[in-house]
Amino acid sequence: MAHEHKLEIFRGLLKFKSNTQKIWGVLIFLTLVTIVEVALGILKPAALTHSHFLGMKVLNWIFIILTLVKAYYIAWDFMHLRDEKSSLRRAIVWTPIFLVAYLIFILLFEADYIYHVYSDGFVKWNF
Repeated sequence: MAHEHKLEIFRGLLKFKSNTQKIWGVLIFLTLVTIVEVALGILKPAALTHSHFLGMKVLNWIFIILTLVKAYYIAWDFMHLRDEKSSLRRAIVWTPIFLVAYLIFILLFEADYIYHVYSDGFVKWNF
């Protein structure tokens, strides 16, 4: 049996009268997040590029977080995850979050190693 889709976003904060209005509302939200990402990428504020958090620039962390927010919201709204059971939602949402965190961990350690190799100079092996 088909059921009606919920015509609200942000946990009921914004309610719409039709699916068309809801799609436009979601488009506006995703566009605003993208505009923030592009503006930060173009301007590159010195406060965000010269400060570091966990071995990476704060600006890069902001890009990663905003990208995950967009991906989560697309899955939540367009894939109708909010209408599914909580166990399926957790399986779909938390698995990639842990995998992305693991990937970031690996990339940070590898990047740190490569940075030290280039900054300290190459070591030749004497055979």
